[in-house]
Amino acid sequence: MSHPSTYEPSNGFSKWLDRRLPVLRLMHGQFIEFPTPRNLNYLWTFGGILSFCLVVQLITGIVLAMHYVPSGDQAFSSIEHIMRDVNWGWLMRYSHAVGGSMFFLAAYIHIARGLYYGSYKDPREILWILGVLIFLLMMAIAFMGYSLPWGQMSFWAVTVITNLFSSFDTIIPGVGSAIVRWIWGGYSVSETTLNRLFSLHYLLPFILVGVVGLHIWALHVVGNNNPTGVEIQSDSDSVPFHPYITMKDAFAMSLFWMIFAWLIFFAPNYLGHSDNYIEANPLQTPPHIVPEWYFLPQYAILRAIPSKLLGVIAMFASILVLFFVSWLDTSKVRSTKYRPIYKWFFWLFIFTCIALGYLGAKPAEGVYLFYARIFTAYYFIHFLVVMPLIGVIERPKPLPNSITEDVLGKGSSPSGGAGKPEAAPAAPENR
Repeated sequence: MSHPSTYEPSNGFSKWLDRRLPVLRLMHGQFIEFPTPRNLNYLWTFGGILSFCLVVQLITGIVLAMHYVPSGDQAFSSIEHIMRDVNWGWLMRYSHAVGGSMFFLAAYIHIARGLYYGSYKDPREILWILGVLIFLLMMAIAFMGYSLPWGQMSFWAVTVITNLFSSFDTIIPGVGSAIVRWIWGGYSVSETTLNRLFSLHYLLPFILVGVVGLHIWALHVVGNNNPTGVEIQSDSDSVPFHPYITMKDAFAMSLFWMIFAWLIFFAPNYLGHSDNYIEANPLQTPPHIVPEWYFLPQYAILRAIPSKLLGVIAMFASILVLFFVSWLDTSKVRSTKYRPIYKWFFWLFIFTCIALGYLGAKPAEGVYLFYARIFTAYYFIHFLVVMPLIGVIERPKPLPNSITEDVLGKGSSPSGGAGKPEAAPAAPENR
């Protein structure tokens, strides 16, 4: 979002730098005086929380990689070496493990907020698509990282998930099996597989950082959405990013740190699986193979389909469908706050995702399988039927004329913004 810069270099060095590489001017414009809707709630703080989680994962991951040995014979013992012999190794390992779960928790809330307030609509389609791409990269990185402890659950999760590609043999005989052998580096999950997963687990986060940079860039081009879905029309509708948003983010992040710290110091293994403290044994299959909790909804969808190939397709489609939400939603109103019919379907969708997560942790049999199929069906119905149909037949509630009116009430004086208010705000877009 373009806005006039008020940056003034304060000393000789900053003046010299500003003429040659205006990085300080850029930071000032984008992270200090950047105009931000004045009505953002605390759900918008999860963008900053996700940035914090990414930094934690990078720092702790680099330190752990210095001591980890990607060998079939030594991987498991190197984890124990980190925990027992490396100075503060236990803190690095638990921060990385718990940080992965907190990363996904914040990401799911961030995605749900975007879906509720229509942050995927024009002009934010590219912003949304980059966000979904970040989510896909996170899932790939997390899966590879889960294999590295080389415990029972790690080994068998890799065996089961990578073997899913063999279902492509149904389409073209031999292709799926060839892909599986290429991933494994042989005819079974082995030390070669572990080395490949470790290399990619170390590399992909740096690619993730690049995509996150594009995501933030796209955000600063089109500006923030807000709970009303009405665009900024005057100076009174916005506040500078600093100190208003930074202080709000800092408060929310401090609460997040408390939960994060409590899990690290008091319940570091609460979100993990006890079988992963047993060294990998290719000759002994665990009675119930489950992935980490943040993969459980997709795992439930995979197992709900009787056909192996269709199950794999459905699992990937459950993520890929998010790329097309901007065009599947036909409503002219962004925020679900003003959509009385769709609001009920949205909360049904949230319940569906939670239910799929619960069912993914249960055996794929009996009543669990029955309900998994029902919720899987609704998951896709929500995107492919509900979103296009409700947007056509629904009559939304009246939107406020401006963000200021939403904050101060109709007829209130639009004062106290980032600058002088304009006399008459224009009609909001996407009514």
